[in-house]
Amino acid sequence: MCRFIFYNGESLSLSSLITEPKNSLIYQSVHSSERREPLNGDGFGVAWYPTDGLAQPGLFRSMTPAWNNINLANLAKVVSSHCVLAHVRASTQPGSVCEANCHPFVSGQIAFMHNGQIAELAKVRRALLESLSDEAFEEIQGRTDSELLFAVFLDQLESSAGSASAEELGAALVESFRIVLEFSNRFGDGTEESYLNVAVTNGTNAVTSRFTTEDGYEGESLYWIEGQRYVCEDELCRMRPYENGSPSVVVSSERLDDNPNWTKVPPNHMLLIPAHDTVSLRSIDI
Repeated sequence: MCRFIFYNGESLSLSSLITEPKNSLIYQSVHSSERREPLNGDGFGVAWYPTDGLAQPGLFRSMTPAWNNINLANLAKVVSSHCVLAHVRASTQPGSVCEANCHPFVSGQIAFMHNGQIAELAKVRRALLESLSDEAFEEIQGRTDSELLFAVFLDQLESSAGSASAEELGAALVESFRIVLEFSNRFGDGTEESYLNVAVTNGTNAVTSRFTTEDGYEGESLYWIEGQRYVCEDELCRMRPYENGSPSVVVSSERLDDNPNWTKVPPNHMLLIPAHDTVSLRSIDI
């Protein structure tokens, strides 16, 4: 499976998430401490929303390992954003390492990334594809279960993507989970479980999730920390305590630093992340 980081708040450099922290995304791509397999080398991607008011995010993806991509390190030094999604991939599907399968996935103003898998994908893929609208179907470029989940999500998002609130994004995500689990139960044989850690945003509001169907297992790890701004100074990265204005939040598969204020997302819960308010925790009841 994978590792990812989502950030929303005061503008920061991509390097503050990708290269500079003690447990940065680059470090997690080689030395993940909360996965059975520490390597996440099947490609990477970064989506970021420009600070000049453009609605659609920039996107850089590659099938090369994140730790070995000089362009990523150079880009991270000079690009800043108020909303960032960054992902390193460990493929769950043999032979699927290509750029089209790297996260995040972008459709218009919406960006989406996933850590996990849809149970019984080989048995449900065709039926799920047939259930999509023409518009959502046309968004699919690769063959991952993650991009298929994204297409299902796009069909559930009733309001305009750019104006969707955190509540609306959350409702669409839960309905997407319900649909894919229903297909897995209908067409599968019960030998696999679903793991659905997701981050999705329109560049203003966002929702992230930690979810699994496996009994006795809490799901893939996920943490968040909230404050004024995440900063890296003199090789030390930390979240500054919240003072005023709009809070900033980092959601990460693993803690980026040793700050004790990192909070673990409970199993089968999601974080609603509005642009100008604090994070709220919500149970995913399916």
